[in-house]
Amino acid sequence: MGSAPVKSPKRPPRMSTLGLLAVAAALVVATMAACGSSEPRNLVDSIRDGTVVLGTKYDQPGLGIRNPDKIVTGFDPAVSTYVVNHIADSLGVEHPEIRWRETPSAQRETLIKNGEVDMIAATYSITSSRANEVDFAGPYLINYQGLLVRDDDDSITTLTDLNNGKKLCSVTGSTSAQNVKAQLPSVQLQEYDSYSSCVEALRRGKVDALTTDEVILAGYANFFPDEFKLVDMNYPKDACVKDALKTAGTPFSTEYYGIGVAKDDPEVVTAINEALDAMMQPGPDGQSPWDEALRDAIGDEQVDRMIDRAEAPDSQYMFTPDPGNLDFLESEPTPCPPGLS
Repeated sequence: MGSAPVKSPKRPPRMSTLGLLAVAAALVVATMAACGSSEPRNLVDSIRDGTVVLGTKYDQPGLGIRNPDKIVTGFDPAVSTYVVNHIADSLGVEHPEIRWRETPSAQRETLIKNGEVDMIAATYSITSSRANEVDFAGPYLINYQGLLVRDDDDSITTLTDLNNGKKLCSVTGSTSAQNVKAQLPSVQLQEYDSYSSCVEALRRGKVDALTTDEVILAGYANFFPDEFKLVDMNYPKDACVKDALKTAGTPFSTEYYGIGVAKDDPEVVTAINEALDAMMQPGPDGQSPWDEALRDAIGDEQVDRMIDRAEAPDSQYMFTPDPGNLDFLESEPTPCPPGLS
């Protein structure tokens, strides 16, 4: 008997070119969905859709911190939440689900332009260079450079006291510290990798002062009750800084914190500014939600100190921001007179 013929295995039917293209397209869509859209997001549209992604800091007590229970708290998240819910109320839709995204300073513009967040409130100073890349609502806070010292240290009450052999701490490469060094060359500048490291060094007596935005310092002072106090930083004498005149008594820096969003969505900027205006309106008890959030973040003592300073005669400090007014971006500095270094 002859052996039975061996049957060849059946080949699967060939996929047509159109089929291959369809599979490839599906893979591309799936990959894009996994990585997130590269198109900027629109905050108002996201609120209508029911979910928003908000950027903030996770490591700054008082301003924005992610707690062990993964709840995000601080002044910036409080402002963001109020803004989103106010816009939702104006649209007549339910308050959306909020998803928080950590936004380190160096990544903020990229995260906005890539559509990874709807907006960012994260100690985000409004500057001309940043305004070329993203749009800003606000400002919602006016801030100045300050000094943080130990509460029991009465040897530092003005900036020039740092000349007396004091050690000043700031983050490596910080403009704040370099500004001080330029004015007070004898200051012993100690640079650490983070503000929290500076705070710990200050607590242990390894340094005498820490400098950065005072609202950040106020957050640390409120986080460690009775351990620290703030000292104002003014130019001790007329100075020429980047070809601009800084007269004696002028604050070392003035920062306007804003909310960053994608460019070319004026509807979004207007909606945020309207929400900020509403947040700053006093309630029945005379206190606005904005004031209440700031006091919760950095404490009554620091807020009252800032108000009193702004209301002092001939003060060069401000306290209340003006959302939607970005005229400060167009202000021209006073030229340095000849011979001033």
